[in-house]
Amino acid sequence: MAKRRIAAAVGAAGLLGTMLTGAIPSVAAEEVGSATVVPLQVTGDPEDRLNLIILGDGYTAEEMQQFRDDVDKHLNVQWSIEPFRSYRDYFNVYMIEIVSGESGISCDPDDGNVRRDTPLKLQYASTCPAGANARGVTFGTGGQAALEQYVSMIPGVTAQNRQTLTLANTSTYGGIGGRNATTTGQAPQGPLVSPHELGHSLGNLQDEYPYSARNVPGAPYTGGEPSSIHHTLLTEQQMLDQQRKWFRWLGEESLAGGVIGRYESGQTRASGIWRPSEHSIMRWIGYHFDQIGRERMIEKISGRRDDVEMTVESTPTDQPVSPGDVLWVETMHPLYHELTVTWEVNGQVVAGTNNSRNFDLDAHGVQIGDVVKVTVSDDTEDVRDPAVANGGALTQTREWTIVEEPPAPSEVKFTSSTATTHPVGGQDVVYVETTHPRDRVLDVTWRLNGNVLPNPHNSRNLDLGALNLPARSHQLTATVSDPEVPSAPTQTLTWTVDNVAPEVTYELSDPVSVVPGTRVRPPHYVFREWFEMGLEATDDHDGYVVIEFQLDGDGWFNYHGWPDAPEGTPYRFTPAGTVIKEIAYGNLGSGGLTKAPFEQFYDGFEPGYGRHEIQYRAIDAAGNISAPKTFTVTVTDTNGATPLPPGAIVPE
Repeated sequence: MAKRRIAAAVGAAGLLGTMLTGAIPSVAAEEVGSATVVPLQVTGDPEDRLNLIILGDGYTAEEMQQFRDDVDKHLNVQWSIEPFRSYRDYFNVYMIEIVSGESGISCDPDDGNVRRDTPLKLQYASTCPAGANARGVTFGTGGQAALEQYVSMIPGVTAQNRQTLTLANTSTYGGIGGRNATTTGQAPQGPLVSPHELGHSLGNLQDEYPYSARNVPGAPYTGGEPSSIHHTLLTEQQMLDQQRKWFRWLGEESLAGGVIGRYESGQTRASGIWRPSEHSIMRWIGYHFDQIGRERMIEKISGRRDDVEMTVESTPTDQPVSPGDVLWVETMHPLYHELTVTWEVNGQVVAGTNNSRNFDLDAHGVQIGDVVKVTVSDDTEDVRDPAVANGGALTQTREWTIVEEPPAPSEVKFTSSTATTHPVGGQDVVYVETTHPRDRVLDVTWRLNGNVLPNPHNSRNLDLGALNLPARSHQLTATVSDPEVPSAPTQTLTWTVDNVAPEVTYELSDPVSVVPGTRVRPPHYVFREWFEMGLEATDDHDGYVVIEFQLDGDGWFNYHGWPDAPEGTPYRFTPAGTVIKEIAYGNLGSGGLTKAPFEQFYDGFEPGYGRHEIQYRAIDAAGNISAPKTFTVTVTDTNGATPLPPGAIVPE
């Protein structure tokens, strides 16, 4: 039997139970089928978190660095998309490096289309050769069982609290959803498949595209009102009158571009059913979730999928609590806002607690027989449904009745924190958690570049965005100490604060003419029939940088390069898009950058000749977003005098 072992880093995930990477063990000498588990982000006990487990298939020992690079890119793309961006620390993330005896996967239509023996048996078809447009990457015989054995190496991870994503070692587009999702490691759109599939498997969201076969419009929908939260037969007025579906968001600017309203097609049907946005990640990968999808994903991420309950640690509610105690709660930590903590005594809200996670019973005059209650809530504006906002996924309570005087042990140390192993962003809310002596609150001192920061409420959270930091790197520290025992040992944590946004540059194909930009007007380029755009990002810290662009003020779209082409191939824009494997990309006409080719015959499609505005930006590994920059183009119609470029770019 092949050897399987967990890297020493798993057992050492101890200091803070926070994001840890450490040195990744070498696997060059490992035998085929052996595996090393590397914890990339551990924010808490696996039983109290959603656990994202990324495995590789078809990577030989010599290709393991490629797998690590693929994982880095896939994760940073995911962390750039809301709500994964804001709720990143709600996940544990583990990478499993599995040594394959062969490179690639089975029946790959762009790589030999032959059977290969890989540990997880990933394949494009059960029998080779697969079709030229095959894109479903599935597990062959024994593959799922092998996956379960590898995942079982991580204690506390169960089928209910996990999501696996297996990367196939190929640049061919493909993947499939479910709790054991797959995608491809080096395909330009590979990193965008997993957020879409998490929309299915985690958020129970459904597809919004208008076909089951890409080149054939889906039949008209003829059923009753869909159970899906983002599909309907109702008109906008009916949604408002009946207060159903996405009535709370109607008229809002969509996070995926355009306006929240009622757009025909979805659930693989081209007509007879309506969705909230012109496009979203559930319709075309590359865009973001709209508000309806984002709200559901927040609920499922915070509620840990099946548990439907936000994790809150606290003073035990089943043990005696005395008037001399300090009650405490430890909450989850969104990246850009704090959860709200409200304390009550005998049903009356206690004012002036300043969102503290600690409550000194003696200081508040609490006596034996009194009842103390705490409510932890996520008051995000991204959730408008009261049933979700007040449900267990976003709101939790704890309650104690004060009865007697127990002893008070003491220990001074941090128990968890924001990761110290990589830079934090200049807008992040950094947090620490400490031990909890029964009768007092330990002090936390924050320092920025060696200078003590005011902390009048002894907060465990520090909002870096509120400090208006200069655009450079900074050093942040937190020290825990015992106010009653000055001689007690202290502990200090250190972070690098990356407050420098990435830079993006563009390169265009040769224009007919150029009007240089000024301080008030962006540069303008004129092209005949088509143009190509290359975007490149640089940053002052390591990590994959995500690039996005926006066409004519529509939704931000991931710049993944040109589909089915070598990395770095520029993105091509044409009036009606270029068809690749039955999807049109780079569409300048109505209907968004990506679409099914048949859509140009519906909804009054107009080719995209004329003037267009393109904005572009980047998001670095620390979450810093660059200020958008702009250029404009005019694409002229030559009435066939200049031939269009080839229909697809493919590797030589």
